[in-house]
Amino acid sequence: MSRRSGILEFAVLGLLRESPMHGYELRKRLNTSLGVFRAFSYGTLYPCLKTLVANGWLIEEPGSTPEEALAAPLAGRRAKIVYRLTAEGKEHFEQLLSQTGPDAYEDETFAARFAFFGQTSRDVRMRVLEGRRSRLEERLEKMSASLARTRERLDDYTLELQRHGMESVEREVRWLNELIESERAGRDLKGPVSGEPASRDTTSGASGVLPRPGDDPRPDTPDDTAT
Repeated sequence: MSRRSGILEFAVLGLLRESPMHGYELRKRLNTSLGVFRAFSYGTLYPCLKTLVANGWLIEEPGSTPEEALAAPLAGRRAKIVYRLTAEGKEHFEQLLSQTGPDAYEDETFAARFAFFGQTSRDVRMRVLEGRRSRLEERLEKMSASLARTRERLDDYTLELQRHGMESVEREVRWLNELIESERAGRDLKGPVSGEPASRDTTSGASGVLPRPGDDPRPDTPDDTAT
């Protein structure tokens, strides 16, 4: 399994732990709430859902109300399929939440993990935050050393781009320092107690992920014919 497909499966399980959804709802939440998926291909979602169903982590159910199930055939459409997390799926997601290895510190993985911090225990949050900070501090050292070696050979625009990259990493390190300080002080961001589904509005965004400057989610086109 590729890292990106693994992140997608993780996010789908996390969103469905909050509540059952049909495919269009999941697509919209992934696209507008979790910044890491704003450029993902919709064609990858349904194979992911089928895999999760085959693994026994999700089940497929007909439309959420009897009226929807009756109206679809009359309109010449298939009833929408609702995806629900199984007990095995919840247990698998909780296992994924508890992982704090190096993969949790990578750019896209960390964004997805942070989106579900409201469902993550404090000790795991701390390890992930500290690991991410260490990873970025290492990145800053390499960027600074590279800039020192090549400064004389760079034109002003390339040099400014390098500085901009370093400033972005420095801002995230400061942000992580603030989060770590809050965690150590026992302060939670706005959200539920650990172990309960995340609310629709924690720090910013439906599942707690902070939006990135300049992000502009693509408009969604409703899909009333299938999942």
